[in-house]
Amino acid sequence: MRNLAVLVAKPRAEATIAELEAEGVYDDARKVSEHDDELVELPVTARPTETRFEEIVEQSDPEIRHTDLDSLLRERGWSDDDIDRAPKSWAVVGSVILVQFDDCPRPEEVGEELLALHGEAETVLSRGGISGEHREPDVSVVAGSGDTETVHTEHGTKYALDLREVMFAPGNQRERSRMGDVVSPDERVFDMFAGIGYFTLPMARAGANVTAVERNPASFKFLVENAMLNDVPDRIDAYRADCREMADVRVERVVMGYYDAHEYLDTALAALEPGGVVHMHETTPENRLWERPVSRLESAAHEHGRDVEILDTRRVKSHSEGVWHVVVDARVE
Repeated sequence: MRNLAVLVAKPRAEATIAELEAEGVYDDARKVSEHDDELVELPVTARPTETRFEEIVEQSDPEIRHTDLDSLLRERGWSDDDIDRAPKSWAVVGSVILVQFDDCPRPEEVGEELLALHGEAETVLSRGGISGEHREPDVSVVAGSGDTETVHTEHGTKYALDLREVMFAPGNQRERSRMGDVVSPDERVFDMFAGIGYFTLPMARAGANVTAVERNPASFKFLVENAMLNDVPDRIDAYRADCREMADVRVERVVMGYYDAHEYLDTALAALEPGGVVHMHETTPENRLWERPVSRLESAAHEHGRDVEILDTRRVKSHSEGVWHVVVDARVE
Protein backbone atom coordinates (compact mmCIF):
# COMPACT_ATOMS: atom_id res chain seq x y z
CA MET A 1 0.00 0.00 0.00
CA ARG A 2 1.33 3.43 -0.97
CA ASN A 3 1.76 5.90 1.89
CA LEU A 4 0.30 9.04 0.35
CA ALA A 5 0.29 12.48 1.94
CA VAL A 6 -0.91 15.90 0.83
CA LEU A 7 1.15 19.04 1.35
CA VAL A 8 -0.64 22.02 2.89
CA ALA A 9 0.45 25.29 4.47
CA LYS A 10 0.99 25.00 8.22
CA PRO A 11 -1.73 27.53 9.18
CA ARG A 12 -4.28 25.47 7.23
CA ALA A 13 -3.34 22.09 8.72
CA GLU A 14 -6.11 21.79 11.31
CA ALA A 15 -8.86 22.94 8.95
CA THR A 16 -7.59 20.66 6.18
CA ILE A 17 -7.52 17.63 8.49
CA ALA A 18 -11.19 18.27 9.27
CA GLU A 19 -11.97 18.44 5.54
CA LEU A 20 -10.03 15.24 4.84
CA GLU A 21 -11.87 13.48 7.66
CA ALA A 22 -15.21 14.65 6.24
CA GLU A 23 -14.15 13.31 2.83
CA GLY A 24 -13.15 10.00 4.44
CA VAL A 25 -9.55 9.95 3.22
CA TYR A 26 -7.56 11.08 6.28
CA ASP A 27 -5.17 8.39 7.56
CA ASP A 28 -4.93 8.77 11.34
CA ALA A 29 -2.64 5.75 11.60
CA ARG A 30 0.29 7.94 10.52
CA LYS A 31 1.60 11.09 12.13
CA VAL A 32 1.47 14.53 10.59
CA SER A 33 5.03 15.48 9.66
CA GLU A 34 6.83 18.67 8.73
CA HIS A 35 7.74 18.92 5.05
CA ASP A 36 9.63 22.22 5.18
CA ASP A 37 9.38 25.58 6.93
CA GLU A 38 6.01 26.35 5.32
CA LEU A 39 4.33 23.01 4.57
CA VAL A 40 3.25 19.91 6.47
CA GLU A 41 2.47 16.43 5.19
CA LEU A 42 -1.02 15.18 6.05
CA PRO A 43 -1.38 11.41 5.54
CA VAL A 44 -4.24 10.24 3.31
CA THR A 45 -5.56 6.87 2.20
CA ALA A 46 -6.35 8.10 -1.33
CA ARG A 47 -6.02 11.23 -3.43
CA PRO A 48 -8.57 13.77 -2.16
CA THR A 49 -11.15 14.98 -4.66
CA GLU A 50 -12.93 17.64 -2.57
CA THR A 51 -10.14 19.07 -0.38
CA ARG A 52 -7.70 21.71 -1.57
CA PHE A 53 -3.97 20.92 -1.20
CA GLU A 54 -0.64 22.03 -2.70
CA GLU A 55 0.77 18.71 -3.85
CA ILE A 56 0.52 14.98 -3.15
CA VAL A 57 3.61 12.95 -2.26
CA GLU A 58 4.49 9.38 -1.35
CA GLN A 59 6.13 8.94 2.06
CA SER A 60 9.03 6.48 2.10
CA ASP A 61 9.30 5.99 5.86
CA PRO A 62 6.22 7.45 7.60
CA GLU A 63 6.06 7.67 11.35
CA ILE A 64 3.26 5.55 12.78
CA ARG A 65 0.92 7.27 15.18
CA HIS A 66 0.17 5.73 18.54
CA THR A 67 -3.53 6.00 19.29
CA ASP A 68 -3.42 5.13 22.97
CA LEU A 69 -2.05 7.51 25.61
CA ASP A 70 -1.94 4.76 28.21
CA SER A 71 0.36 2.65 26.01
CA LEU A 72 2.71 5.58 25.46
CA LEU A 73 2.90 6.28 29.19
CA ARG A 74 3.48 2.59 29.91
CA GLU A 75 6.43 2.67 27.48
CA ARG A 76 7.82 5.50 29.64
CA GLY A 77 7.67 3.20 32.67
CA TRP A 78 4.50 4.57 34.26
CA SER A 79 2.84 2.27 36.78
CA ASP A 80 -0.81 1.25 36.48
CA ASP A 81 -1.66 3.48 39.44
CA ASP A 82 -0.02 6.49 37.79
CA ILE A 83 -1.76 5.75 34.49
CA ASP A 84 -5.10 5.63 36.31
CA ARG A 85 -4.43 9.23 37.42
CA ALA A 86 -3.59 10.42 33.90
CA PRO A 87 -6.26 12.38 31.98
CA LYS A 88 -8.69 10.25 29.97
CA SER A 89 -9.93 13.05 27.74
CA TRP A 90 -8.67 16.30 26.28
CA ALA A 91 -9.61 18.75 23.55
CA VAL A 92 -7.68 19.87 20.49
CA VAL A 93 -8.46 23.53 19.74
CA GLY A 94 -6.62 24.50 16.58
CA SER A 95 -2.96 23.81 17.31
CA VAL A 96 -3.46 23.72 21.09
CA ILE A 97 -4.37 20.76 23.30
CA LEU A 98 -6.41 21.64 26.39
CA VAL A 99 -6.13 19.20 29.30
CA GLN A 100 -7.38 19.15 32.87
CA PHE A 101 -4.67 17.34 34.80
CA ASP A 102 -6.13 17.27 38.34
CA ASP A 103 -3.75 15.08 40.42
CA CYS A 104 -1.95 13.58 37.42
CA PRO A 105 1.75 12.91 38.11
CA ARG A 106 4.36 14.39 35.75
CA PRO A 107 2.06 16.46 33.49
CA GLU A 108 5.00 17.42 31.29
CA GLU A 109 5.44 13.80 30.21
CA VAL A 110 1.74 13.49 29.44
CA GLY A 111 1.96 16.68 27.41
CA GLU A 112 4.86 15.36 25.36
CA GLU A 113 2.94 12.18 24.54
CA LEU A 114 -0.20 14.12 23.62
CA LEU A 115 1.89 16.08 21.13
CA ALA A 116 3.06 12.75 19.73
CA LEU A 117 -0.56 11.63 19.39
CA HIS A 118 -1.66 14.85 17.71
CA GLY A 119 1.01 15.76 15.21
CA GLU A 120 -0.80 18.93 14.09
CA ALA A 121 -0.71 20.38 17.63
CA GLU A 122 2.09 22.59 18.92
CA THR A 123 1.24 23.39 22.55
CA VAL A 124 -0.32 21.61 25.51
CA LEU A 125 -2.12 23.72 28.10
CA SER A 126 -3.14 22.74 31.60
CA ARG A 127 -6.71 23.92 31.95
CA GLY A 128 -8.00 25.44 35.17
CA GLY A 129 -11.19 27.38 35.72
CA ILE A 130 -12.76 30.57 34.40
CA SER A 131 -12.81 33.59 36.70
CA GLY A 132 -13.36 37.33 36.86
CA GLU A 133 -15.95 39.60 35.34
CA HIS A 134 -14.42 39.03 31.90
CA ARG A 135 -14.51 35.20 32.21
CA GLU A 136 -10.76 34.87 31.85
CA PRO A 137 -9.19 31.38 31.61
CA ASP A 138 -6.64 29.99 34.06
CA VAL A 139 -4.15 28.07 31.91
CA SER A 140 -0.45 27.19 31.93
CA VAL A 141 1.87 25.68 29.32
CA VAL A 142 3.07 22.16 30.11
CA ALA A 143 4.58 21.09 26.78
CA GLY A 144 5.34 22.27 23.27
CA SER A 145 6.15 25.64 21.79
CA GLY A 146 4.03 27.65 24.20
CA ASP A 147 2.22 29.44 21.36
CA THR A 148 -1.40 29.79 22.51
CA GLU A 149 -2.78 31.85 19.62
CA THR A 150 -4.45 29.68 17.00
CA VAL A 151 -7.32 29.29 14.54
CA HIS A 152 -9.85 26.58 15.31
CA THR A 153 -12.35 25.37 12.69
CA GLU A 154 -15.78 23.81 13.36
CA HIS A 155 -18.26 22.98 10.59
CA GLY A 156 -16.61 25.57 8.38
CA THR A 157 -16.60 28.36 10.97
CA LYS A 158 -13.15 29.72 11.82
CA TYR A 159 -12.39 30.94 15.34
CA ALA A 160 -9.16 32.89 15.84
CA LEU A 161 -8.32 33.10 19.54
CA ASP A 162 -5.59 33.15 22.16
CA LEU A 163 -6.32 30.54 24.78
CA ARG A 164 -4.28 32.45 27.37
CA GLU A 165 -6.69 35.36 27.05
CA VAL A 166 -10.13 34.03 26.16
CA MET A 167 -12.21 31.00 26.99
CA PHE A 168 -13.26 28.27 24.58
CA ALA A 169 -15.59 25.43 25.58
CA PRO A 170 -15.05 22.43 23.27
CA GLY A 171 -18.13 20.72 24.74
CA ASN A 172 -20.38 23.44 23.29
CA GLN A 173 -19.59 22.47 19.69
CA ARG A 174 -23.01 20.97 18.95
CA GLU A 175 -24.79 24.04 20.32
CA ARG A 176 -22.58 26.39 18.29
CA SER A 177 -23.36 24.46 15.13
CA ARG A 178 -27.06 24.28 15.99
CA MET A 179 -27.41 28.06 16.19
CA GLY A 180 -26.34 28.27 12.57
CA ASP A 181 -29.18 25.89 11.70
CA VAL A 182 -32.05 27.58 13.56
CA VAL A 183 -31.72 31.13 12.17
CA SER A 184 -33.29 32.34 8.94
CA PRO A 185 -31.64 34.57 6.31
CA ASP A 186 -31.86 38.25 7.27
CA GLU A 187 -33.24 37.41 10.73
CA ARG A 188 -32.27 40.01 13.36
CA VAL A 189 -30.44 38.49 16.34
CA PHE A 190 -29.08 39.92 19.62
CA ASP A 191 -26.12 37.91 20.97
CA MET A 192 -25.81 39.34 24.47
CA PHE A 193 -22.57 37.59 25.46
CA ALA A 194 -20.82 37.20 22.13
CA GLY A 195 -17.28 36.36 23.28
CA ILE A 196 -15.10 35.73 20.23
CA GLY A 197 -18.21 34.94 18.18
CA TYR A 198 -19.09 31.46 19.47
CA PHE A 199 -22.74 31.69 18.35
CA THR A 200 -22.55 34.95 16.38
CA LEU A 201 -20.33 33.52 13.64
CA PRO A 202 -22.42 30.42 12.74
CA MET A 203 -25.56 32.57 12.71
CA ALA A 204 -24.00 35.28 10.55
CA ARG A 205 -22.62 32.67 8.16
CA ALA A 206 -26.18 31.34 7.85
CA GLY A 207 -27.38 34.80 6.78
CA ALA A 208 -28.62 36.34 10.02
CA ASN A 209 -27.88 39.96 10.98
CA VAL A 210 -26.37 39.85 14.45
CA THR A 211 -25.94 42.57 17.05
CA ALA A 212 -23.00 41.08 18.99
CA VAL A 213 -22.07 42.55 22.37
CA GLU A 214 -18.95 41.68 24.37
CA ARG A 215 -17.29 43.64 27.16
CA ASN A 216 -14.02 41.67 27.49
CA PRO A 217 -11.51 43.67 25.39
CA ALA A 218 -9.50 40.59 24.39
CA SER A 219 -12.61 38.66 23.30
CA PHE A 220 -13.95 41.71 21.48
CA LYS A 221 -10.71 42.02 19.51
CA PHE A 222 -11.07 38.44 18.27
CA LEU A 223 -14.81 38.93 17.63
CA VAL A 224 -14.01 41.70 15.15
CA GLU A 225 -11.13 39.70 13.65
CA ASN A 226 -13.33 36.62 13.26
CA ALA A 227 -16.05 38.58 11.47
CA MET A 228 -13.43 39.40 8.83
CA LEU A 229 -11.92 35.89 8.88
CA ASN A 230 -15.33 34.36 8.08
CA ASP A 231 -16.26 37.01 5.49
CA VAL A 232 -19.33 38.21 7.43
CA PRO A 233 -18.40 41.74 8.64
CA ASP A 234 -21.48 43.15 6.93
CA ARG A 235 -23.73 40.86 8.99
CA ILE A 236 -22.26 41.59 12.42
CA ASP A 237 -22.65 44.84 14.36
CA ALA A 238 -20.11 44.41 17.16
CA TYR A 239 -20.18 46.50 20.33
CA ARG A 240 -17.71 46.47 23.17
CA ALA A 241 -20.18 47.17 25.96
CA ASP A 242 -22.28 45.73 28.76
CA CYS A 243 -25.31 44.21 27.04
CA ARG A 244 -27.58 46.02 29.52
CA GLU A 245 -26.52 49.29 27.87
CA MET A 246 -28.07 48.27 24.53
CA ALA A 247 -31.41 49.99 25.03
CA ASP A 248 -32.42 50.45 21.37
CA VAL A 249 -32.01 46.87 20.12
CA ARG A 250 -35.14 45.24 18.63
CA VAL A 251 -34.75 41.70 17.30
CA GLU A 252 -36.49 38.45 16.46
CA ARG A 253 -34.08 36.24 18.41
CA VAL A 254 -31.94 36.64 21.55
CA VAL A 255 -29.02 34.39 22.47
CA MET A 256 -27.97 34.36 26.14
CA GLY A 257 -24.84 32.18 26.22
CA TYR A 258 -23.90 32.85 29.84
CA TYR A 259 -24.37 30.65 32.92
CA ASP A 260 -26.05 33.50 34.87
CA ALA A 261 -28.13 34.62 31.91
CA HIS A 262 -31.33 34.74 33.99
CA GLU A 263 -29.98 37.87 35.68
CA TYR A 264 -30.18 39.66 32.29
CA LEU A 265 -33.68 38.56 31.26
CA ASP A 266 -35.10 42.09 31.59
CA THR A 267 -32.69 43.27 28.89
CA ALA A 268 -33.39 40.26 26.68
CA LEU A 269 -37.16 40.66 26.88
CA ALA A 270 -36.97 44.39 26.21
CA ALA A 271 -35.09 43.65 22.98
CA LEU A 272 -37.29 40.76 21.84
CA GLU A 273 -40.18 41.52 19.53
CA PRO A 274 -43.55 39.72 20.05
CA GLY A 275 -43.29 36.16 18.77
CA GLY A 276 -39.50 36.19 19.02
CA VAL A 277 -37.34 33.38 20.40
CA VAL A 278 -34.93 33.45 23.32
CA HIS A 279 -32.19 30.89 24.03
CA MET A 280 -31.32 31.07 27.74
CA HIS A 281 -28.29 29.19 29.07
CA GLU A 282 -27.62 28.34 32.71
CA THR A 283 -26.08 25.74 35.00
CA THR A 284 -28.73 23.71 36.82
CA PRO A 285 -28.50 20.97 39.46
CA GLU A 286 -29.87 17.63 38.27
CA ASN A 287 -32.69 17.75 40.82
CA ARG A 288 -33.87 21.17 39.52
CA LEU A 289 -34.21 20.17 35.85
CA TRP A 290 -36.26 21.65 34.29
CA GLU A 291 -38.21 23.50 36.92
CA ARG A 292 -35.61 26.17 37.81
CA PRO A 293 -34.60 27.53 34.38
CA VAL A 294 -38.15 27.38 33.03
CA SER A 295 -39.64 29.11 36.08
CA ARG A 296 -37.01 31.85 35.93
CA LEU A 297 -37.85 32.54 32.31
CA GLU A 298 -41.62 32.41 32.85
CA SER A 299 -41.48 34.68 35.91
CA ALA A 300 -39.43 37.32 34.10
CA ALA A 301 -41.77 37.24 31.11
CA HIS A 302 -44.89 37.55 33.26
CA GLU A 303 -43.40 40.59 35.00
CA HIS A 304 -43.25 42.17 31.53
CA GLY A 305 -46.83 41.13 30.79
CA ARG A 306 -45.75 38.54 28.24
CA ASP A 307 -46.55 34.87 27.67
CA VAL A 308 -43.97 32.14 27.16
CA GLU A 309 -44.13 28.97 25.06
CA ILE A 310 -41.31 26.53 25.83
CA LEU A 311 -40.02 25.17 22.54
CA ASP A 312 -37.17 22.96 23.71
CA THR A 313 -34.90 22.13 26.65
CA ARG A 314 -31.41 20.70 26.13
CA ARG A 315 -28.46 19.51 28.15
CA VAL A 316 -25.33 20.90 26.52
CA LYS A 317 -22.76 19.16 28.72
CA SER A 318 -21.92 18.22 32.30
CA HIS A 319 -20.68 21.29 34.18
CA SER A 320 -19.67 19.55 37.41
CA GLU A 321 -20.84 16.57 39.42
CA GLY A 322 -24.63 16.67 39.51
CA VAL A 323 -24.81 20.00 37.64
CA TRP A 324 -25.64 20.49 33.95
CA HIS A 325 -25.07 23.26 31.43
CA VAL A 326 -28.53 23.56 29.86
CA VAL A 327 -30.39 25.70 27.34
CA VAL A 328 -34.08 26.62 27.31
CA ASP A 329 -35.57 27.76 23.98
CA ALA A 330 -38.80 29.73 24.28
CA ARG A 331 -41.10 31.82 22.15
CA VAL A 332 -42.22 35.02 23.85
CA GLU A 333 -45.52 36.58 22.75
